[in-house]
Amino acid sequence: MTPTRKRRLIGVLVIIIGVGIAAVVAMSALNENMLFFVSPTDVEEQSLPVGKRFRLGGLVAAESVSRAEDSLAVTFVVTDGAHSVDVRFDGILPDLFREGQGIIALGEMKPDGHFEADEVLAKHDENYMPPEVADALEKAGHVESEQ
Repeated sequence: MTPTRKRRLIGVLVIIIGVGIAAVVAMSALNENMLFFVSPTDVEEQSLPVGKRFRLGGLVAAESVSRAEDSLAVTFVVTDGAHSVDVRFDGILPDLFREGQGIIALGEMKPDGHFEADEVLAKHDENYMPPEVADALEKAGHVESEQ
């Protein structure tokens, strides 16, 4: 093998190894930052680590919304018909937030067993529900009532 071919081969191998390392780093970064949808049944069945961020989705349980009088703090229960999770949120809720409404809350589980939400999203009209929420509710045997 001539010295020129040897240098080219080494250059190509360095480029291939560099691209491989970049791909592994990118995939691991995406995997760590991906937020998965979790239903209340999944929360009950899985032991989710405290402090791990995820999206909790389901329906706001009837007569579960409680607002603090002196702050923006709100507590409510998210259910999929089979299981429920207590949620605490300190902030401004979407205009469409109400009991019986499909929501997705972004946050993490706390050591005392409640879900601390940083963001709450409500469906944008009476016909739409995120596919993950609809699938979880269907699996639990809960059919959303028409508004």
